[in-house]
Amino acid sequence: MRVTFPISVQLAGIVVLGVGAQWLAWRLRVPSIFVLLLTGLLLGPGFGVVQPDALLGDLLLPVVSLSVAVILFEGGLNLRVSELQDAGRVVWNLVTIGCLVTWVIASVGAYFILDLDAGLAFLFGAVLVVTGPTVTLPLIRHIRPVGRIGAVVKWEGIVNDPIGAMLAVLVFGALRTEALDVTFMHFVGGLVGTVAAGVAVGLAATAVILFLFRPHWLPDYLHNHAALALVLTAYLAANAFRPEAGLFAVTVMGIALANQRMVSIRHLMEFKENLRVLLLATLFIALGARMSRADIASLDVVSSLVFLALLALVARPLAVLASTWRSTLDRREKVFLMWMAPRGVIAAAVSSVFALELEEMSFPGAERLVPLTFLVVIGTVALYGLTASPLARRLGLGQPNPQGILIAGAHAWAREIAKALRAEGVAVRLIDTNWGNISAARMEGLPVHYGSIISESAMDDIDLGGMGRLLALTSNNEANALAALHFTEAFGRAEVYQLAPSADTNQKSSDFSPKHLRGRILFAPGLTHDRLSARFNAGGAIRRTTLTREFDYEAFLNHYGDDAVPLFLVRETGSVLVINADKPVAPKVGQTLISLVSPAAVSRPEAVAHEGISATAET
Repeated sequence: MRVTFPISVQLAGIVVLGVGAQWLAWRLRVPSIFVLLLTGLLLGPGFGVVQPDALLGDLLLPVVSLSVAVILFEGGLNLRVSELQDAGRVVWNLVTIGCLVTWVIASVGAYFILDLDAGLAFLFGAVLVVTGPTVTLPLIRHIRPVGRIGAVVKWEGIVNDPIGAMLAVLVFGALRTEALDVTFMHFVGGLVGTVAAGVAVGLAATAVILFLFRPHWLPDYLHNHAALALVLTAYLAANAFRPEAGLFAVTVMGIALANQRMVSIRHLMEFKENLRVLLLATLFIALGARMSRADIASLDVVSSLVFLALLALVARPLAVLASTWRSTLDRREKVFLMWMAPRGVIAAAVSSVFALELEEMSFPGAERLVPLTFLVVIGTVALYGLTASPLARRLGLGQPNPQGILIAGAHAWAREIAKALRAEGVAVRLIDTNWGNISAARMEGLPVHYGSIISESAMDDIDLGGMGRLLALTSNNEANALAALHFTEAFGRAEVYQLAPSADTNQKSSDFSPKHLRGRILFAPGLTHDRLSARFNAGGAIRRTTLTREFDYEAFLNHYGDDAVPLFLVRETGSVLVINADKPVAPKVGQTLISLVSPAAVSRPEAVAHEGISATAET
């Protein structure tokens, strides 16, 4: 017997479980989309505790459509034209030739394998052209592919969505008017008209945002909300001109804003990313719960699996091969691209809208469209979501848990810290505006970047491949705090660290600035840049000590006393723990402790057998 919960409980439950599912996915290190879909299926056809159609009624699909518009806009904000320098032609081919190949193969397969009507098969094939950002963006964030391949997947996923929706609308229009013999020129005219309407409205809305933001006509606290209002307005206005042109409009808005230099949009990106996370959580659970047991029972298991195999093993590889012919992508990148074509919310939402209208027209087989689409969404999310990350690691293209450290500051003792980390196999990269420091680091064989850590383009210019955390070691307190705040977007709040600000050392670290406006305090409370410099100038040194049963952490403390400052802990697996002021460290036997020891301890020979001296600063 199924329990019916009040509407308020169901709505709150979707949000709570959506956030909980994403937390669980983070703990298990699996793609969040996979856990969200399973949660939706359990709540809907599994236990019947959430019924989205009864919950929202006619509001369900409009809410889904507007949410998708916001997600596409946020995706556009992550696209930089500079990313296309090496792979622009590949992206163009994927969203043109690749879409055509996928459409033809999926349509033919739907007709022969799934036994759909010819018109419905072409509509279904058009819906499946998309490799949406609602799935690819979370996967990219989870996999963290190195090099250009991540940009290719990201661009394809975002640009493909409006193209697939537009194709589906054009085919649906032909079905509705029973004009499947529509001329080629009429079809091309529809494509051009939809793209033109979307681009025009998107650029116009971008101009309005820049006009409002640049002269400061709006107070800062209204910027995010005004942008959200304009995104929804542009989506609806473009759709009023041409059906599904709204998806093009919001995508163009995001790309245009991301690549202009007139106003800063960092605050806009943070707000939209937070909104995207919430929307994805609720959308996937709601759409997954919308399935019924009857829908699932109507699917033929054998033919459905054969069709999924056709999409994954035939359609996608052929689309990629056709799109990357004579390109600069290497074999590993092509293989990874062949195994990255999950479908997402766009496919589910578009098919739901079309199915309702076709069922009202008594179109044969229309009731099969939604369960088949959800089968493909669930199947591709499960397939690619669970295998793409291991494949990327095997190909040497993915680093889902990068241990590399980006160091702001390339002065003498920052270089010593970097060398100690490199000696333990940890990737490092130093950034500095002092050319003398940069030259010295290069002479010592350290990877460096000349520039400002707090510049607007820092995250675009710096090679962050393999980097997973930031250490702000400059002598400028404000620059350290701004760098930590700046790179929270890339590394997360838990992986940005800065030195304790130079002030009264009796103050607590929490007294300097709010936690959300700074990084975690490095090493120990009160250990400022000046104090560290004094220690190194006095002859202090960095030591790497592998703890053993004979020389454990207690023995280490007895040997060096209170003068030793633990800096990093390298576990047996190679993962790195950055020691900070938040909580005490408890090193174990088998782990390697990187520490700063006093000048007196540097000359003690009795502990050298247990450790390596990474560097000794000159007095």
